[in-house]
Amino acid sequence: MITLRRLAPDDWAVFRDLRLASLRDAPEAFETPLADWLHADERRWRRRLTDVPYTMCAEWEGRPAGVVCGTAPDEAGEVELISLWVAPAVRGHGVGNALVRAVLRWAADQGARQVRLEVRETNTHAAALYRRHGFRPQGRYLVRPV
Repeated sequence: MITLRRLAPDDWAVFRDLRLASLRDAPEAFETPLADWLHADERRWRRRLTDVPYTMCAEWEGRPAGVVCGTAPDEAGEVELISLWVAPAVRGHGVGNALVRAVLRWAADQGARQVRLEVRETNTHAAALYRRHGFRPQGRYLVRPV
């Protein structure tokens, strides 16, 4: 069973574990290398959870199993979906779908006009997930109206 929990700065250790797992599991999917975060202190992790206003943790059977983040709407009313990752053991069970839907709901609540994201061409599973949720190519991004 999937449950979603929004992370706050006091949840920094949960976010740290998920983020480091994602960078180890799929380094090619993220712009940030593992080395940039591997030895980060608590203050940096807390700051990340403050600077990026939306971070959602997906739990599978009570354990953290995925994460997604959303940036604040910019002047054009766009939210950027960033850092989506699902643990290999629970892929194919709807965790990614739940996380994408969570960002879309949050973006709508923020009054955003659309959500954009970047995905590497080689990340075919992620690209398929986003297409299923209505994201379409626009320049270097995939975008979806809210």
